[in-house]
Amino acid sequence: MRTKHHPAGRRVRHHRGHRTAAALSAVAALTAVLAGGALGARAYGGERADREAVCRTSVEGSRVTAYCHNPYPRTDRVQLHVECARWWDIDSDGAPVDIAPAGYAEFDGRCWKEITTAWLSHQPVAG
Repeated sequence: MRTKHHPAGRRVRHHRGHRTAAALSAVAALTAVLAGGALGARAYGGERADREAVCRTSVEGSRVTAYCHNPYPRTDRVQLHVECARWWDIDSDGAPVDIAPAGYAEFDGRCWKEITTAWLSHQPVAG
């Protein structure tokens, strides 16, 4: 720590450790943001995921509902797939739905008993 005299006559103490810690924090934060962005793009298929409708699903017991919104300027064909937990319960694939730019769609599916997984597939529509 060094001491300097302020023009107004007060002594000002400067801690070099605070500047170094702040600089390291900024570098660490920037690195985390950049790495997270790269990981997110890789995890969701890179450029393709940037053109797919944004969807969320809700599973309650034996029913699943998916809500999708397409914020992109291209039409996205979305389809709900449901896998049931019991061997005798039939898995299902819903009808594909074209979601236009700025469009919204809801999907629902069900099993007789529990749902193991539910997912949405996306396919760009030519045109």
